[in-house]
Amino acid sequence: MEAFSKLVEIVHRLRAPGGCPWDREQTPKSLKSYIVEETYEVLDAIDEGDAASICEELGDLLLQVVLQSEIAAENGEFDIVDVVNGISHKLVQRHPHVFGSVEVDGADEVLTNWEQLKQKEKKGRGLFDGLPKALPALQRSYRIGEKAARVGFDWPGVKEVRQKVSEELAELDEAAGQGDPSRIEHEAGDLLFAVAQWARHLKTQPEEALLGCCARFLSRFGKMERMAAELGKTLKEWRPEELDRAWEKAKRQ
Repeated sequence: MEAFSKLVEIVHRLRAPGGCPWDREQTPKSLKSYIVEETYEVLDAIDEGDAASICEELGDLLLQVVLQSEIAAENGEFDIVDVVNGISHKLVQRHPHVFGSVEVDGADEVLTNWEQLKQKEKKGRGLFDGLPKALPALQRSYRIGEKAARVGFDWPGVKEVRQKVSEELAELDEAAGQGDPSRIEHEAGDLLFAVAQWARHLKTQPEEALLGCCARFLSRFGKMERMAAELGKTLKEWRPEELDRAWEKAKRQ
């Protein structure tokens, strides 16, 4: 707590008269991009598995929380104590199986109870009202399906959602045959949404799966570029069959 208080005091000093001109100019909106950037830097550090980097990036993200709270305090809206008390209260309220007498049978029931408690706390709000609009599309699709499933709106199992993927693929094929751009976009969206739900039923995060695929593609493509460079060529100079052979070689490596 002493370390946290020191951070709060430092941010307060930076924002105070005579503090840092840059920090004093910031507003909640001007800091939005930094929150997003710091969040992704935390994710990158986690993927790299470097504890020192994770620690550093979490600190940068924490700074954004404290800075937003300091600006709000200056405006008489709330302060960091309100933020901390708010999340503490929420955690206790939504974990009655830990802090109360409720019994649960596994993590799935915990999530179901969490959603029910959330709905009681925020009467009048829809199930998806709190879902961030800025989430990447695949992750947003996954979360929509996950939330809907908690109230019983879901496919019975993997087999059924897999059939839905086939249905959507057939509809996209039909739209492509008609050559209607708006319908192609519509059906492509339906297909991607269905694939996200299939991944969810398979206990896989589609966003992470696609990021992994992109990383593999970039790695293999880089190897292909180096193969071509060693021969004094560029990939554009290779014939399709040469590109295919290079790709397969990169995969084996």
